[in-house]
Amino acid sequence: MATLRSANPALNSKTFTGLPAIGTERMTLQGTANKTGILLLCVLATSAWTWSQVRSGEQVGPWILIGAVGGFVTALVTVFKQNWAPVTAPLYALLEGLVIGGLSAMLELQFHGIAMQAAGLTFGTLFCLLLAYSSGMIRASENFKLGVVAATGGIMLVYLASMLLGFLGFSIPYIHGSGPIGIAFSLVVVGVAAMNLVLDFDFIESGAERGAPKYMEWYGAFGLMVTLIWLYIEILRLISKLRSRR
Repeated sequence: MATLRSANPALNSKTFTGLPAIGTERMTLQGTANKTGILLLCVLATSAWTWSQVRSGEQVGPWILIGAVGGFVTALVTVFKQNWAPVTAPLYALLEGLVIGGLSAMLELQFHGIAMQAAGLTFGTLFCLLLAYSSGMIRASENFKLGVVAATGGIMLVYLASMLLGFLGFSIPYIHGSGPIGIAFSLVVVGVAAMNLVLDFDFIESGAERGAPKYMEWYGAFGLMVTLIWLYIEILRLISKLRSRR
């Protein structure tokens, strides 16, 4: 059997290692899809609240910070304590919703309609790739997995370097701007984030085939949400770059 691989840190080759082999309830694709829907509702609930706060003129900076830091910590806890996922996955979604709602609303003030455009493209990408994967048009071969993992790792290193340089008062030129290089960089990142969805589909399917415990449905949904939130934010960044050129 080929080695399972995913660029998503929540879904890697060790995710299903050492899980209990006994029990009556098992992870299923339908169960994971249902849990993903619940997490999307959690994101929508808190994002709607921070959105309304921005629209009413309230400051949401502290809430965005709480969501970002809290979401990161909760994600780490979930990765290391997979059986806690039924609790930590919804908490992660609620926290990330604070971030998404705040960022979306602030960009909406500059570029009317940008949030709806980003959401439409995100879900359109999700459904198109899910259809292509389900029909067998696209499969996660080993070479495909290696390429996506390498590309994702490279992007994460660039973002980490950019963050560290930012603390020192420097920045990586061009990639954050609205010039041709910045737009090309965002297009590449969006493409890589989208390809991670294919790896997530493959990994969740493999977990169901292996008969993983029922709580892994929450963990699989959590991993998929990590990619979806990343994809949405990157599409939001790309659209803002394109519209700022007008």
